[in-house]
Amino acid sequence: MFKVIKKDDELGAYIEDINLSNISEKTSIGLLSCLAENEVLFFRNQNISPRDHKRFASFFGNLQTHPAYPTVEGFPEITILENDRENPSKIEEWHTDMTFKASPPLGSILIGRVIPETGGDTLFASLSAAFSDLDKEMQDKLLGLNAIHSFEHGFQESLAEEGGRERLAGALIENPPISHPVVKIHPITNKKVLYVNRLFTSHIENMDSSESKDLLEFLFDHIQKDKFVCRFNWEQNSIAFWDNRSVLHKPVNDYWPELRRMERITIEG
Repeated sequence: MFKVIKKDDELGAYIEDINLSNISEKTSIGLLSCLAENEVLFFRNQNISPRDHKRFASFFGNLQTHPAYPTVEGFPEITILENDRENPSKIEEWHTDMTFKASPPLGSILIGRVIPETGGDTLFASLSAAFSDLDKEMQDKLLGLNAIHSFEHGFQESLAEEGGRERLAGALIENPPISHPVVKIHPITNKKVLYVNRLFTSHIENMDSSESKDLLEFLFDHIQKDKFVCRFNWEQNSIAFWDNRSVLHKPVNDYWPELRRMERITIEG
């Protein structure tokens, strides 16, 4: 069907002997199981069209749009992530996509369209491995806690720009702060995952602000430890498909001022 080559890391696998432009529903079911097990899947040499990209993603669920980014013409589901000298990346923090929503995404499928000569890798970290690594006392403390995730907190730099609040006014109204458990259960693997991230998580509910800040800083530092991380080196027409329910990620913005253009589809949870 397809070949799975696991990375020598806590998470991640390369998928070979597959053409994503014409996969079947049966193959997609196998990939979904493989995704849950490995948390992020990598594909090389996938010269697929936006229509193929959409078709592939649609096997896994309904497709989301994003309130803050431009999209491919004719494909509102395909977000353009493009950065160059005039438009440097504003996302510098480890994060899990769109946790400011009541039902965050299942995952995202990102394809590299224009890749800089050097730099521009993406880091992924396993939130299930991060939870398992905690001692029993800390695990028990976290169970039952809830944290607030906020669009406004995550996009504070964009909102601070001239006209930013006017441009994102609709998104602010549609995405009020939302509460999620600090520890979630993955629906396929049943593994416990640490569900906080530095970009969107503002504070822990019903906890003194100082204690909340200290605990979140501990968790933010913990979940990005090298032992939970794998690194993906982009090539043109490479694809990363990550499980947003159990993975944290971070772009390495070391290619500026070169052009880097990626196209992403996000699948509803």
